[in-house]
Amino acid sequence: MASYGPPDRFNEEKAAFTVRGSDTPDLDAGVAAIRNVLQTLPNRSGVYRMQDAKGDVLYVGKARSLKQRVANYTQVKQLTQRLRRMVSQTRSMTIVTTNNEAEALLLEAQLIKSFRPAYNVLLRDDKSFPFILLRADTDFPRVQKHRGARRAVGNYYGPFASAGSVNNTLNALQKLFLLRSCTDGFFKTRDRPCLLYQIKRCSAPCVGRIDKDSYAEMVDDAKRFLAGKATDVQAKLAAQMQAAAEGMDFELAAVLRDRLKALTFIQGTQAINAEGVGDADVFALACLEGVIGIQAFFIRGGQNWGHRSFFPSHVADVPEDEVLLSFLSQFYEEVPPPRTILVDRGFEDSELLADALGERAGYKVALSVPQRGDRRRLMDQAKRNAVEALERRLAESTTQARLLREVADLFELAEPPNRIEVYDNSHIQGTNALGAMVVAGPEGFRKGQYRKFNFRNKDTVPGDDLAMMREVLQRRFSRAQAEDPDRDGDTWPDLVLLDGGRGQLNAAKAVLEDLGIEDVPLVGVAKGPHHGREGREVFHLMDGRELTLPVNSPVLFYLQRLRDEVHRFAIGAHREKRAKAIGASPLDEVPGIGPARKKALLMHFGTGRAVRNASLEDLKRAPGVSAGVAQQVYDFYHAR
Repeated sequence: MASYGPPDRFNEEKAAFTVRGSDTPDLDAGVAAIRNVLQTLPNRSGVYRMQDAKGDVLYVGKARSLKQRVANYTQVKQLTQRLRRMVSQTRSMTIVTTNNEAEALLLEAQLIKSFRPAYNVLLRDDKSFPFILLRADTDFPRVQKHRGARRAVGNYYGPFASAGSVNNTLNALQKLFLLRSCTDGFFKTRDRPCLLYQIKRCSAPCVGRIDKDSYAEMVDDAKRFLAGKATDVQAKLAAQMQAAAEGMDFELAAVLRDRLKALTFIQGTQAINAEGVGDADVFALACLEGVIGIQAFFIRGGQNWGHRSFFPSHVADVPEDEVLLSFLSQFYEEVPPPRTILVDRGFEDSELLADALGERAGYKVALSVPQRGDRRRLMDQAKRNAVEALERRLAESTTQARLLREVADLFELAEPPNRIEVYDNSHIQGTNALGAMVVAGPEGFRKGQYRKFNFRNKDTVPGDDLAMMREVLQRRFSRAQAEDPDRDGDTWPDLVLLDGGRGQLNAAKAVLEDLGIEDVPLVGVAKGPHHGREGREVFHLMDGRELTLPVNSPVLFYLQRLRDEVHRFAIGAHREKRAKAIGASPLDEVPGIGPARKKALLMHFGTGRAVRNASLEDLKRAPGVSAGVAQQVYDFYHAR
């Protein structure tokens, strides 16, 4: 690849002449900047970035011929109003050439996800898609939910539409194949079966209740099930049950019967009939009132692995075909494509997209519009779901917009808030304390922007709610000032809600005043005189006023929902932290001490404190502990 950019010097006299002699100086300046770059462009495929005066990326595009494509932006009369606005803001461009157009398409999607330009169609998706991972690096493979980079050795199955879809499939795998789901550390330290074995969700390989070969056979069955060969697994289970019954092994026959019933139940609960489709992703687009929704079905092995609705942003005045192409290229930036992608319409560059995805995946990817049979019926269902999801979205957004207007009126904001941040702390008598922030806006809760705060300041006493609130807000807004001092992004709140009364509000005001921030509205949400009764909340304002709302007020219900969401998030994070603390041991800090040696030391000395206080000779006498390990443990606690 090669990079090109505008010359270091711009013809200022010509630019000034253009500005003085035109009714649209910004547009002429943008055209002049583009023409300046156009002189250096090669007639090759590549990707271009259009940037404003501050260097922020406005648009990322790909081209078969960079010179021809970029030249189109200088033909102002042929541009749409949206593109004219973009050109009027353009002051520089960055060019990257590629070997072919398919490579340019992939690079374009990568840069769009990285820069999130204002004039590109954006796929708004805060979380990665979950997969099921069947590990292959142990004698007794573990089945687990997985997100993120796929570094572990094993078989990955997905994507699933949601964590709920994954959990349902994991439950099915546990019932059907009794595979372990515990961590390796838990697995190695067990000396008796856990509860999952008692409720027939695990075969207890940790304590030898099943041998390696039998477990491997169940793993193979699970792979066939996930590959869509459920009928083969069903026939095998039925034959084994019949054989066990004929051999008078009625206990085994009962276990196999239960597994067979679970499989039959799972096959009957598929919400979408995808039999005969194999592995495919199905996409249908709907457009209402200028808003576009895309419905996706994920089919693997003829099984429905869930569906999800997407609502791309920045789609005004963008043709639907262009929206679909941009959506698909961004969607498959991180998700591996199946061999078959079904769409509800043909569009330009569909073959290019299929070639680009196949080149990245290492196998042929086909992108087609189904015409008949099972695939056509599946597409019709996807279309219906797309329209219904979009109608729900529009109805919800209308209600949400009205609520936000009423919130603005209630708290005397200049305009309806686009970003609301809600804060709370959670602890039990000061232990495992943390702070929590949730974010909401016109589209609902933005869960990808939730944050947890572990307290680092030595002056913050865990359990002191005011001190904890001060630290959370000081860290939050100090970072906002450092990362976005001009507030150009969507990271500054239009309204901050604090779970608490006048004390929390005054603490927050003091923090913002110290940081020189005077224009962020703060509201404290207190429970009122009757703490146990919903609808008696008191809202404390910065000017000292206190507001209450009628118990049947929709705005009150909305604010309660915000408060309840931050409670849920804070308590859940606190419980997770507390669970980790309960399972922790002082020996966890000693480097090189694994689960087996930790267990041996605790079994010998009784407690972690006894291990800490033991002499070197006592440590050497512990069973399973070598002299070197004993020295390592002793030095860790005493050689300081």
